[in-house]
Amino acid sequence: MAIGSGLGAQMGISAESSYGVYVAPARFIEFTKESLALKKTTAQSAGIANGRLLPLSSRRVVTRREGSGSIDLEIANKGMGLLLQAWMGTTVTPVQQGTTTAYLQTHTLASVAGKSLTIQKGVPLTTGTVTRKSFLGCKITSGELSCGVGEMLTGTFEFDAKDCDESQILAAASYSNMSPFHFGQMALKVGAFGSETALDGIRKVSVKIERPQDVERFYANQSALKKEPIENDQVKITGTLETDYTATTLDDLHTTDGTTSLVWEFVGPIIESTYAETLRVTLPAVKLDEGPPVVDGFGVVKPTFNFTGLFDGTNQPKTEYLSTDTAV
Repeated sequence: MAIGSGLGAQMGISAESSYGVYVAPARFIEFTKESLALKKTTAQSAGIANGRLLPLSSRRVVTRREGSGSIDLEIANKGMGLLLQAWMGTTVTPVQQGTTTAYLQTHTLASVAGKSLTIQKGVPLTTGTVTRKSFLGCKITSGELSCGVGEMLTGTFEFDAKDCDESQILAAASYSNMSPFHFGQMALKVGAFGSETALDGIRKVSVKIERPQDVERFYANQSALKKEPIENDQVKITGTLETDYTATTLDDLHTTDGTTSLVWEFVGPIIESTYAETLRVTLPAVKLDEGPPVVDGFGVVKPTFNFTGLFDGTNQPKTEYLSTDTAV
């Protein structure tokens, strides 16, 4: 029996081999909140019958089923590979670094076709019994990472799902000994791609990557369920840089509409040899949209620059993850 509150909840995920086909959770993530829920569309008969004052319950039908919601979590030094893969699109095999226990995952931006997850959540009743809800065909439609002064690196991932299945067995949760990335490990670099240098005055960074998809693929012969969503727009990359006005580097880029490569990274303790726990986001071409400095009082000037990530014609955005995980 679990604790009859959110303290007894759990969340397990697995990559699916076929869209919407249940796969028992292979990895359990520690989350801070979630909003995954079944959505159903119903239709009610409106037939007129002499003297009938209410619609008949037997004539209400479910015409479509789907799921949606989000998961918020702290980005840790282990166990993040499945989410990163479903978000970025590349099929990744961790690469061992030398003969050490460090393994590098390079998640380069690619199509998310065929990238779906089974997400099983356990929701406790007040009695301590944990109900199970397995969301099938979960596709990430948006993901955002954020970290500021005194904060941990956090992520919010939005999902579209094919269905919710409550018949599966609740998996037994197990957790790795994980540590979150945090502001004390954070660095931001800008400049020419491959030659970026550290930028002073950065107080908070957020990066959002949206994966637009047609999530309305409901057809006959599908038992009220959708087929796998298909990408129907270009990827959208946006973000913010909250700063102190220590130099004109970003201001000048805004004024000239110049292009810069942006590297946002978190480097933690050494795993082995020279290899450290790392989470690194590289955006090879960034344009600043707004955020010129203004003086609004006696304090330090603190401009916030909003940016858009674009394609430089050669290099794709990527997220690198160096951990002890031997599998995604």
